[in-house]
Amino acid sequence: MEDHTATGVVARPAPALRSYVGSYVGFDLRGFPTGVHCGPPGRVLTAVISLSGPLEMASGVDDGSPVTRFDSVAGGLMRRSVAIHHDGRQQGVLVSLTPLGARAVYGVPAAALADRLVPLDELLGALGAELVDRLRAATTWAGRFAALDELFLRAVGRTGGGDRVPRTGPEVAEAWRRLVAARGRVQVGAVAAELGWSRRHLTERFRDEVGLSPKTFARVLRFEHAHDLATAHDPLPWAGVATVSGYADQAHLVRDWREFTGRSPTAWRRGEVLLGGG
Repeated sequence: MEDHTATGVVARPAPALRSYVGSYVGFDLRGFPTGVHCGPPGRVLTAVISLSGPLEMASGVDDGSPVTRFDSVAGGLMRRSVAIHHDGRQQGVLVSLTPLGARAVYGVPAAALADRLVPLDELLGALGAELVDRLRAATTWAGRFAALDELFLRAVGRTGGGDRVPRTGPEVAEAWRRLVAARGRVQVGAVAAELGWSRRHLTERFRDEVGLSPKTFARVLRFEHAHDLATAHDPLPWAGVATVSGYADQAHLVRDWREFTGRSPTAWRRGEVLLGGG
């Protein structure tokens, strides 16, 4: 592989945004081979603002999904990886939002974005276009993160802000927190019982707000844990990844990996030329 450079800068949003926005990550990857990166599903909604050329993305990997170009893109919770086509260079900012953040920042429930990729300005209007312009004009990561704070605070204010934002039901929010804390290794029926609901009622309410059923979201969380282990600097063998992340065995991990990435674990690792960038 030719010489490459990878920069990643992580920042927390302003305190008033932290119920809605988990983090900002600035990234600058250069000199990698051309390829297709699998953007894995996980616990948060994401938005990406490109600081270089348009993002070329599809809502599935190796499945014939059409490739769309975005200057900035928002995605909901996913049941499969998105395909990010690249020429070996990527520069931009990744924003992670909680399901509650979808209502506060975008003014829609997270379920409205499930399994979808949409232009950010379709949700934020003129604020979305201003966001791209401001981030590209800034010359430092600190300046870009400050612009994100300012514009997201304006977005929250526009949707009502504070206690006036239509809320995710407290039981659904609590179920989300419990599933996340357990990395999906908890029985949905047990969570429902602790909330005083039937499993069916929790499933219906959770899907209506978040866009995935609690069972599917738990599977996504387990995969997310496995993916984190597989992308570590010194990753475990696949059998170890399966054990630590709660799969019955390696074959179980392989089945889920194929479902969530469109590739076997071995083919995924061989094709992920950006892994050296973190």
